[in-house]
Amino acid sequence: MKKWMVSLLFTFLLSACNSQPTPVAEVVDDFEAERYLGKWYEIVRMPHSFEEGLQGVTAEYRLNGDGTLEVTNRGYHTQNEEWQTAIGLAEPVENMEAAYQVTFFWPFYGGYYVSWLGGDYQQAIVTSDSHEYFWFLSRSPDVSQADIDYALAKAHEWGYDIDQMIIVDHPAELRDAN
Repeated sequence: MKKWMVSLLFTFLLSACNSQPTPVAEVVDDFEAERYLGKWYEIVRMPHSFEEGLQGVTAEYRLNGDGTLEVTNRGYHTQNEEWQTAIGLAEPVENMEAAYQVTFFWPFYGGYYVSWLGGDYQQAIVTSDSHEYFWFLSRSPDVSQADIDYALAKAHEWGYDIDQMIIVDHPAELRDAN
């Protein structure tokens, strides 16, 4: 009986990992991956355990020769007083611009969709396959309240619970270290 349940669970997980993406929000048109590369500061996000207690969070994207992106997420854990880094791989979704399937732990993938770009690739909103994931990113850690309000309005429009959103702190002393 246990072998059957393990086999069923394994089959379910593999099929979930390979299913067609279903973004919460539409993805941007005319996306240029080369312009998206580089360092982004996380400004607003939904809470999740893998970023709990982190400040100064950044994501850096590098283009691989096969068209995939290497993703390096980094943040300072305030309680442990140390930097945490996670490196993942983003594979483009066929026939969808600005859409990727990202893994930090194979074979588990999650949808990563650039749903809004502003300021000539200076700001971005990233959504996923569920309302559990949302990121407002910027090339600079200093963002106006008007920009944050705009990102929250978009999140609300797309069905996110904006009361749960976290505004990420970027203390000056962490900016040069990251």
